[in-house]
Amino acid sequence: MNYVVVLACLIFNVLHSVQTFDQNIEEEEIRARAFLNNLNKELVEKSNKLVVAEWNFSSNVTEENEQAKAAVAAETAEFHKEQAKELLKFDNNAFKDEDLKRQFKLLSKLEYAVLPADKFKQLKSAISSMESNYAKVHVCSFTNKTKCDLQLEPELTEILKTSKNPEELKYYWEQWYDLAGTPTRKDFDTYLQLNKEAANLNNFTSGAEMWLNYYEDETFEAQLENIFKEIRPLYQQLHAYVRHSLKKTYGEEIVEDGLIPMHLLGNMWAQSWDNIYDDTVPYPSKQSTDVTKEMIAQNYTALKMFKLAEEFYVSLNMSALPQSFWEQSIIEKPTDGRELVCHASAWDFYKNSDVRIKMCTEINGEALATVFHEMGHIYYFLQYEHQPVSYRTGANPGFHEAIGDLFALSASTPKHLQKIGLLKNYQPDNETKINELYRVALDKIAFLPFAYSLDQYRWALFRGEVKSDEYNCKFWQMRETASGIKPPVQRYKEDFDPPAKYHISADVEYLRYVISFILQFQFHKGACTLAGEYDPNNANSALTDCDIYESTKAGNAIKEMLSLGLSKTWPNALEIVTGQRTMSASALIEYFKPLQDWLEKKNKETGAHIGWKSEFECLSKPDAEKPNGP
Repeated sequence: MNYVVVLACLIFNVLHSVQTFDQNIEEEEIRARAFLNNLNKELVEKSNKLVVAEWNFSSNVTEENEQAKAAVAAETAEFHKEQAKELLKFDNNAFKDEDLKRQFKLLSKLEYAVLPADKFKQLKSAISSMESNYAKVHVCSFTNKTKCDLQLEPELTEILKTSKNPEELKYYWEQWYDLAGTPTRKDFDTYLQLNKEAANLNNFTSGAEMWLNYYEDETFEAQLENIFKEIRPLYQQLHAYVRHSLKKTYGEEIVEDGLIPMHLLGNMWAQSWDNIYDDTVPYPSKQSTDVTKEMIAQNYTALKMFKLAEEFYVSLNMSALPQSFWEQSIIEKPTDGRELVCHASAWDFYKNSDVRIKMCTEINGEALATVFHEMGHIYYFLQYEHQPVSYRTGANPGFHEAIGDLFALSASTPKHLQKIGLLKNYQPDNETKINELYRVALDKIAFLPFAYSLDQYRWALFRGEVKSDEYNCKFWQMRETASGIKPPVQRYKEDFDPPAKYHISADVEYLRYVISFILQFQFHKGACTLAGEYDPNNANSALTDCDIYESTKAGNAIKEMLSLGLSKTWPNALEIVTGQRTMSASALIEYFKPLQDWLEKKNKETGAHIGWKSEFECLSKPDAEKPNGP
């Protein structure tokens, strides 16, 4: 009998302890929610103040604005550090409320703000200095060396796009890399050192792991490797066809089994090859889907391009943009002489639905696609603006970049261009479809190995896998391996070319673009299925013919996905539109399958070599080129 009493007492004590523990956790969660409510109000104000300072600098690059931005960034970092200390006072690991636990986890990530104030300021100063250098580069004219007012946007970009003079292209390429890259080496070294310190203080082994953590999956790097193995055969076929075609134009500049000189690919970084479409198009006699001439004929303006994109989004049951967007955005390059970062970008100011775009818009088909892309960011901002600040970002960084391109895939189809009157008397057949797929591949498929190698390179530096005097060599070796391209002139150890790409100068993680170029085809397939524009069980149904314009069913699913922000892990968001919970290249490969089949047949017919020989040599500059004296 005594044993029964003892056992009963033990059970009572255990139940009482559990009840007391649950009550303590419940009380702790009540305190935590109250703390978060107040913190989120402060975060809105702090985030807004920081974005305003960044906008002021990016839209008017002056020393005064740079200093003001640095001051606000330092102030914001200190605020986050103080709040992190307060967050640690809660036992959030014991919380039962998963949403509460997730917010605490996200708000506890300090990233660069973890650095001591002086080092944080030093890091931000180094990044701002690189970004400022990038924005202020002026190049002298190839034909008139006294005229030195050419900038990347729009002058150099237009020359790379239109010129067929290899020497002129080589000249501008070298000028840009010499001025936008090499002068930043000291700042870049500072950036690397402090990036590593920040990563370690955040309990990461390097900045690579800190960036990869955005994707909340320890196997993510391995997944990417497998995806690129799937995509590689398509890229190699495209590369072989382009190299063989360019040889007809440039003769000895091109070696049949060698690397493609990147200045001949129509883009400063050879990240997109769509500007060589006219010179390499499979069926040149067929009608082009480039709408640039028609846009000019119809007197398109930057405003009209943005209104056209807005109308597409509204047709999917999304709201018209707030008036402040039209009043505050910069959609044309200012004529008042100020320096600004022309790289197209979308901005969320965190208050009062204040969203903006900054873009030096040109009137052409390529810019129209960029407008759709940037508007995707804007509508993403607006769909999750009801969320707490910690959730007001993409489900992963690639989601944000993929959304605009999801819509652009529909908006750029011949079907849609005909609807809006930009493509007239178009007669589709197998040859025109191959032309159109080829045009898209020059943008999408050419981009993928470039983008992946950009962050693989930075990961290697972050992880300390490359010696300081081999930074430039490693960059070109990785680009050669991934893309089969080479710089038009010999680059040396003493050069430093990576920061000649904006995202490296500005410390923008680039893997997001890789992910976006994969996800956008998954999104496209899912949205097209929802819209009834694609039937995966019908062999005659093609993703390339899909236009989701005016489909509220697809639009509502996309809105639901966007509204989550970062409140759930990205597989939950992906599933809403695609029905899948893992990233896959299968939709991309399906989309381009007709082109891949055609390329394989064509390359076999012409004897085009598949693959490329290694050419880059890691050399020091000859003594004659080194400055004299100490």
